[in-house]
Amino acid sequence: MVDLNSLVRESAFTVGLIASFLGGTVATAAGALPALFLRSLRATTGNDLLSFAAGIMLAATVFSLLIPSLAIAQAQLGGAALAGAACIFALLLGGVALWFLHRLAPHEHFTKGHEGRGGARWPRVWLFVAAMTIHNFPEGLSIGVGAGSQSLGVLLPVTVGIGLQNVPEGLAVAMALRAEGYARHVSFGAAALSGAVETVGGVIGVGLTAISAALLPGALAFAAGAMLFVVSNEVIPETHRAGSGARATASLMLGFALMMFLDTALAGLVSGGPADT
Repeated sequence: MVDLNSLVRESAFTVGLIASFLGGTVATAAGALPALFLRSLRATTGNDLLSFAAGIMLAATVFSLLIPSLAIAQAQLGGAALAGAACIFALLLGGVALWFLHRLAPHEHFTKGHEGRGGARWPRVWLFVAAMTIHNFPEGLSIGVGAGSQSLGVLLPVTVGIGLQNVPEGLAVAMALRAEGYARHVSFGAAALSGAVETVGGVIGVGLTAISAALLPGALAFAAGAMLFVVSNEVIPETHRAGSGARATASLMLGFALMMFLDTALAGLVSGGPADT
């Protein structure tokens, strides 16, 4: 029987590549598949799916990224206060990095419209893809950093969580494109393509941690900050604009609760958690 913990430790790059491909590219494409057959999706259903995905992302940010980051930083630095300060700095840095990317890169949201600089001559579908790419990159980065931790106890929950939230997100995005009037294959292809960037993010995440083990807690917190920015700045405002804030909040809490359960359950099934890193 394959020792998965040893596999993660000995082949972190390969494992990170495969995990980010499955949790990002494949899961997003799988979620978008119904767009090839369905003509429409109720707006409230799409809103619920995105809110549910946001809840999963929030829980993954806390339980799969920040808590391991703090545990590893404390082991490396030898003090809770110093570890907390270092992780907070990396968290804020991740949020600021995504804020700059969001301000500079041309993209378009379904509700908020065009943002970023330039891109006026781009086909609108590519602006939607750009927005989804900005959204998805931190998720792939999180999986890659999880693989770089060389701990199955860190990698498994974050990969499952990101993959799980990508399925309803892929469906909601593809069907939103269908509602904008795009053809079935274009809607599916655009949503699936946006998930491919997660594999790129995964490779970058593994590469960051491969430079030095000392970068691991900072990389985890950086990825957490990037994801936190996406949830707060992109997903939550988008799902509350339709006047269904109560439903969106309920869906978010359900997603958060599910991911919290999965994180604790999956971490309990494997050895080699943050303390062993």
